[in-house]
Amino acid sequence: MRTLASANEKQKSYFRCPALASHELNRPIGPHQLFNCCGAPYDQPVPIAPMRRCATQKPMSEFPVQSQCATPLGPVRLLASAKGLAGLWFDGQKHRPSQLDGPLWPHQDDHPLLKDARQQLSEYFAGQRRRFDLPLDLDAGTAFEQSVWLALLDIAHGQHQSYGELAGRIGRPSAARAVGAAVGRNRLSIIVPCHRVLGRDGRLTGYAGGLDRKRALLQLEGVA
Repeated sequence: MRTLASANEKQKSYFRCPALASHELNRPIGPHQLFNCCGAPYDQPVPIAPMRRCATQKPMSEFPVQSQCATPLGPVRLLASAKGLAGLWFDGQKHRPSQLDGPLWPHQDDHPLLKDARQQLSEYFAGQRRRFDLPLDLDAGTAFEQSVWLALLDIAHGQHQSYGELAGRIGRPSAARAVGAAVGRNRLSIIVPCHRVLGRDGRLTGYAGGLDRKRALLQLEGVA
């Protein structure tokens, strides 16, 4: 009779699941505590089971999710991923993802992060908040775009910079035009404050959400 052990020896394709038996405890664990999702020690191979999904993997439909929020400048759409807030777009904004209007990103108004974001936006427009305190997911951008978006976060409430100054801050002083393009593709309007970037002479320049909104945001912050 062929034993399970002999069958395993003949099985050439294995997988090792990265699940940690005590990952929910959020504490360091030793190598002897590693287990795969079948309950076997991590250092022992397990035959591949067709279409098996690790218990720690979230269903694809769980993230991202969206919610709509009313603001004095019109409705905005918020998007949350597993990592954090991944988007804030005005209606009609350039580069607004078409997925917002389809079933791929379902509405979930009671999502804790989206509720927190709506509350902080309300405080911002009421003049009660100068800085947002939310986990952000910038992974949708290229490495260059992410460097620009991170630099935008350092422009304080009530301050502004030019595209050239922003390019210098990320170590690309000759890339002002590329910086401008990355600013325009910012996925987190208001929260990643691309409205605080002005032309070299202080003029209002392009804003994906519209110049009227950019002017209103700067006036709210006491810049224009």
